[in-house]
Amino acid sequence: MDMEKLRLLLENVKNGETDINTALEKLKTLPYEDLGYAKVDHHRAIRNGYPEVIYCPGKSLDHIKGIVRHMIAHKDNNIIASRAEKEVYEAIKEVTNDAVYYELAKTVVIKQQDIPKTSKKILVVTGGTADIPVAEEAAVTAETLGNTVERLYDVGVAGIHRLLSKTDLLMQANVLIVVAGMEGALASVVGGLVDKPVIAVPTSVGYGANFNGLSALLCMLNSCASGVGVVNIDNGFGAAYLASMINKLGENS
Repeated sequence: MDMEKLRLLLENVKNGETDINTALEKLKTLPYEDLGYAKVDHHRAIRNGYPEVIYCPGKSLDHIKGIVRHMIAHKDNNIIASRAEKEVYEAIKEVTNDAVYYELAKTVVIKQQDIPKTSKKILVVTGGTADIPVAEEAAVTAETLGNTVERLYDVGVAGIHRLLSKTDLLMQANVLIVVAGMEGALASVVGGLVDKPVIAVPTSVGYGANFNGLSALLCMLNSCASGVGVVNIDNGFGAAYLASMINKLGENS
C-alpha cells in the first residue's frame, strides 16, 4: 500500500464510506507480513517511496515464489526481483504470467501499476561492452521506478573521442550513472564534463590486478572530479535507486 492509497483509505473511513473493520483488515499486514522464512516489508513504499525488492541469490525457489505470491496479493506496487537467473524467472512464472525477464540485467519485473515517467532523464554510461550487464541492471531498475532513461554504452577512456562526440547527451541528463571496470577512470572524466550528480559504479571487469573490481572502486573513490559518488562493485541496482531518488527530487522542484 503506497502513501496515496493509505491516505484515501483513511479519508474513506473519516467520511463513512469504509467501516473500521474493513480498514483494519486492509491494514493488518502492515508494517510487515511474517511468512516464517521471510518478513515481507509492505510498509517500505510508505516510508521510502519504493516497495521492497527481492534479492534472489541465496534464496530457494520456493521462498522466492512465496514472497512474490504475497507481494502480488497486495496489488499495490510493481515488483522487482534482482540478480535473478533464468530458473528464478521460470519459477516466478508459475506464480504469475505478468513477469517479464530482462536477461542481460538478470532482473524480473512484475508490473502491477503504471508509473508516470519523469520528464528529466537518467543517463547510463559504460566504459565497455563488458560493463553492460551491470548497466542494464541499473537502467531496467530506474525505468521500473518511473524514470526516463537513456543509454550511452562503450565510450570508455581508451577511445575518449567516442564519449566527447556525445556531450549533448551528457549535458541533457539530470543524473548520470557511470559504469566502468579496469581502472574506472570514466567516472572522473564524465564528472569533469557535467554539472549534474554522477553516480559511479565500479565493475569486476578487468584482468588480475583489477582484483574483481577493487581497483576501479578505489580509483572512483579517489576521483578528483567534484560531484561523483560511488556505490559498491557491480551494484547497478543501488546506483539506480539512488539516481531515481535524486531525479524525482529534481522533478518536483
